Amino acid sequence: MENNLKYTQNGDYLIPNLTLSETETKPLGKYGRMRKKYLQEHRPVLWNSMILSESLYPHLREIDEAANRRLELMMPELMKQNGVTESLKASDPMKWTGLMNNLKNQAEEVILAELIHA
Repeated sequence: MENNLKYTQNGDYLIPNLTLSETETKPLGKYGRMRKKYLQEHRPVLWNSMILSESLYPHLREIDEAANRRLELMMPELMKQNGVTESLKASDPMKWTGLMNNLKNQAEEVILAELIHA
């Protein structure tokens, strides 16, 4: 196997000159950033491995997209189960807002457990 790595002498040690290739760097969404923070703080070995294999950013993108899709699927079902309707929004906007906030928090707890902290 041919080794194309270049090395730099540092005292008695040869340090490989490692570089990462250019990757797409669109900004991550909320859930991608949450996953990134979780990996940095709680899974440092996996974090470093993903950085070196250049799979971190695609993974974070995938988590962000999956979490947003999951939220979009869960919210209408939760609204239906809890009787949150457009007529409630028109008749009692404060109650509707409170219920929507509660349902979103409930859905985000599921997303955190299943995707972010998995």
